[in-house]
Amino acid sequence: MSPTHTAVTTPAELDPCGHQGHPDCGIRDVQDRLGDKWSVLVIVELAGGPRRFRELQRAVDGISQRMLTLTVRRLERDGLVRRTVYPTVPAQVDYRLTETGTGLTHLVKALADWSLAHRTAIADARHAYDLAHPGHDIR
Repeated sequence: MSPTHTAVTTPAELDPCGHQGHPDCGIRDVQDRLGDKWSVLVIVELAGGPRRFRELQRAVDGISQRMLTLTVRRLERDGLVRRTVYPTVPAQVDYRLTETGTGLTHLVKALADWSLAHRTAIADARHAYDLAHPGHDIR
């Protein structure tokens, strides 16, 4: 450790629960939702404002109709997305972030910025690992 390094991060400082209650104190549930393949991409798209279903589907590359339906329903259930049905024929539906969902946008942006800033280093590390461990099945 360098002589100028004075701040030490301890495990207690990293514990978001402060050792209260169950070890994961309910955050695993939320992290599972935000860590799935599609939720963050839908949140990113909705950060730009309300979107209709087909707009979301076109914007989130590779998502199927069924998976988008499940994703927005789960986000709605979690209180992150609001689904609004308009009384038209045919019915029009749009999706928008709730106040809680909007509170995630700065975190998602920070993660996206970090990902972009480190993508070359990560790609280089993966390449080096692959060379050092031929035949592995880690992806």
